[in-house]
Amino acid sequence: MRATFIDAGHILGSASIYLQLTESSQQSTVLFSGDLGKYGGPLLGDPAKPPAVASVVMETTYGDRLHKPLGPSVEEFYDALTDTFRRGGNVVVPTFALERAQELLYFLSLAIDHGRLTRSTQVFVDSPMAISATEIMRRHLDGLRPEIAKLIRDGNDPFHFPGLHFTRESAESVAINNIHGGAVIMAGSGMCTGGRVRHHLQHNLGREDSSVVFVGYAAAGTLARHIIDGAKEVEIFGERIPVRARIYTINGFSAHADQADLLAWQKQTGAKRTFLVHGEEETMRSFATHLGNTRIDLPEPNQVFEL
Repeated sequence: MRATFIDAGHILGSASIYLQLTESSQQSTVLFSGDLGKYGGPLLGDPAKPPAVASVVMETTYGDRLHKPLGPSVEEFYDALTDTFRRGGNVVVPTFALERAQELLYFLSLAIDHGRLTRSTQVFVDSPMAISATEIMRRHLDGLRPEIAKLIRDGNDPFHFPGLHFTRESAESVAINNIHGGAVIMAGSGMCTGGRVRHHLQHNLGREDSSVVFVGYAAAGTLARHIIDGAKEVEIFGERIPVRARIYTINGFSAHADQADLLAWQKQTGAKRTFLVHGEEETMRSFATHLGNTRIDLPEPNQVFEL
């Protein structure tokens, strides 16, 4: 077995795995997509061109839909911030620590540079993992788009601007709850299943002047999905919290490949057999209808296949 790791373009360091297999006199090749990134993202390069293979095992997270264009999504994000600040509240952004947090910081820095937000805007990255991921991204400029790497080398770091606070310590996180307006609070987890974001939701979700902005995937059954689906009340730390805050769902920021990206990637593999995984069943079945010239399998748990 020989394994080659190929840039998947999803988060810094993400990889698809190309396996060249030999058993007795038989040979075969398999490519595991892992999570694939979208083409044309703002920070990272595109997924590398995959090799031709006999079989591919690929994700289908967004296999049934296309992402909204990024430009309008950024404008919607800015509008959500300015509208909330006008009402006197805070903006809570449940944030995935890897890539999503850094992408949002990039767009916040642009908003400040272009006068869309004031230089005094207070932004809190309340996630030790997101803080560490941002520091790692700064150290690996070779993984970023050339224009972003040049910004950082030239001293125009989009991950460092006035009003930005990295809060590692628990006491710093708790202190954010004393701020009653004008703050952007980015915290994990992105689906609100744990982490510091639940404390910030506890303090802001019941306020009509505040907002919660979802910028990522929310799986069925998660707290994030319940809020997005219009729950009037949710339970956090055993307390029933009314949902009075304004809820925004902005889909264009996804770091995942959408249906068009996934189809383009699979087509490049030329695979005669395609295994669809990592997606809700309806999504996988929808995506399967768009594939051609390949045998399609939707594996069940513990199912065994011979290649």
